[in-house]
Order: sequence, then C-alpha cells, then structure tokens
Amino acid sequence: MRKASAIACVVGLLVVAIAAQADEFLALEGKIALPGVAGRIDHMAVDLVRQRLLVAELGNGSVDMVDLTGGRQAQRITGLRDPQGVAYAQKPDLVIVASGGDGSVRFYRGADLSPVGDIPLGKDADNVRVDPRNGNIVVGYGSGGLAVIDPAKRSKIGDIKLPAHPESFQLDPASGRLFVNVPDAGQIMVADLAGSNPVGRWAVPGLRANFPMAIDPSGLTLATVFRNPAKLVLLDTKSGAATAQLDTCGDADDVFFDGKRRRIYVSCGAGAVDLFQGDATGYRALARVQTSSGARTSLFVSELDRLFVAARAGLLGADAAILAFRPIP
Repeated sequence: MRKASAIACVVGLLVVAIAAQADEFLALEGKIALPGVAGRIDHMAVDLVRQRLLVAELGNGSVDMVDLTGGRQAQRITGLRDPQGVAYAQKPDLVIVASGGDGSVRFYRGADLSPVGDIPLGKDADNVRVDPRNGNIVVGYGSGGLAVIDPAKRSKIGDIKLPAHPESFQLDPASGRLFVNVPDAGQIMVADLAGSNPVGRWAVPGLRANFPMAIDPSGLTLATVFRNPAKLVLLDTKSGAATAQLDTCGDADDVFFDGKRRRIYVSCGAGAVDLFQGDATGYRALARVQTSSGARTSLFVSELDRLFVAARAGLLGADAAILAFRPIP
C-alpha cells in the first residue's frame, strides 16, 4: 500500500512538473465567454483594424465577432448553415463566411456586418484564404475544388480541380503556389493559382487523414499534421521530401508557425496544444499545454503575439469560450 502511494505521489509530482514546464512557454492569459454557443466550433480569423476575432460556430449556425480589446462577445451573424470557413479582407472591408450546409460564400460589411452578397459554390464550402498579393479569396469546396473569388465584384474568377474535398491549404505568396491537404485522396496537392489543375502530388507513406497545414514565414517548410497515426510532418516545399516526423496530440485541426520564436503550435481535440521548438538541427517536442476536450480549433496571430483556442460548450453547462494564450518568452 505504501509502495502504491509512493508511486502515485511521484506520478503526481511529475504531472505538476510537466504542467509548470508548459506554463513556461505558453501561458493562459484569459478566457472570453461565448454564451449561447452550442456544438462544434470551426475556423477563426482576425480583423486587426478593429481588433476583432471572427469565430465560425458550425454547430450553432453562427459567426461571432469577439472584441479582443474588451474581452467580450460583440456581434453575431445568425441563420447560417454549418459555417466552416471565415476570413476578413481588409481592402474591401469585408467579412467572408463559407458554409458547408448550403455551399454558400457570404459577404458582410466589416463596419456593421450587413450582408452585401453571396456566391453559391454547390456544397461543402470550407476553408477560406485571402491572397495577400491581390486580395482575391480562395475557398475550398465540394468533392474537389478551390474557387478563386474577386471580393469586390463578388464573383468567381477561377476554379482549380482536385481529386477529393480539400481540407486546410496554404498559399506561398512568393511563388503563387498553393499546397492543399486532400485526405480522402491520401495526398498533398500542389497547385498554381494561374492554372486550373494541380502541378504536383505528394504522399507520406503509412500516414493518413492529413487535415491541418501551415507554411513557415520563409516559404521553405510546410507543416502537415496527420491524425492516423498522430504525426507532425515537415516537408520541403520545393521537393515535397519529408524532413521530419514528430509524434503529436490526437485529433489535430490547426497548426501554426511562430517565426519569432521558431516554434510550431498544434491544437488538438484531445484537449491539448503541442509545442515544438526549432534549432540548428531541426524541430523537437517542447511542451504540451492542456486545454479542454474538443478544443481543436485555434488561430495564432503573430501581429498580436497570441494563440487563440476555441473551447466548445461543456456537458455540465460551461459556456463555450476563447482561450487566449501568450507565448513565453
């Protein structure tokens, strides 16, 4: 009995030590409640001009605008069918929402969120990205497509065909290439925004379900997270060669590079954020920060130096919330 108690004590001290170590690298700065939000929360974006976080609340049929300066829920767009992707385009001052339920891409004025138009893509409109070179919007949708949209005219000006539904994708502004996770095809596709078909296909043998993706600030390294088994894979963006495979948390849905600290953050539905540290020899596991079960969506905003994690409402009545983490040092 004494031996069992001693083991339990050692394990408890180890857990405390690991938690303390995690706090040295990523500190929970605060929580912003999202009352009245039920179900899964999907992607997020930021309006830096107004200091607002945009939160796509898929299970609730809504998009919230969260005031980051006041730490509160400010405005809400309702009546949406499974909103998945969200973005803010600064030049036209538009909020863009992609809904999986009806395949629509809807546009709202940034100032007052009044609707100003929509584009029907067919079905399952998902991730949204803004091309920093020209302000065009790229939206993943359907059984295999990336729509290129002119936000000023609210019209589709291009279409890239893919073999299956795209999940996360990233744009390299220097080359105009898109890197796209296509998990149902077991591939990472490489596309050129100037064309209509992929120009490359990469695969990582033995790994499946590649959902989150990020590209480092230099454009040389691509991070893709596979769920089965749970691995963070780093690839050379020129050749597609895998340069590292690292164990990570389960049910990952977002990954980000922190160029200032040369870190990578992976957020997972298993209830954790994994931190990886880069050095002259590559990346290594640094720490694991506990969040809450199902909190798999996140957004790292380098301009604010904050990582925001969306925690869904709890079974015991706890409100959904945005967890704001401050990287250290």
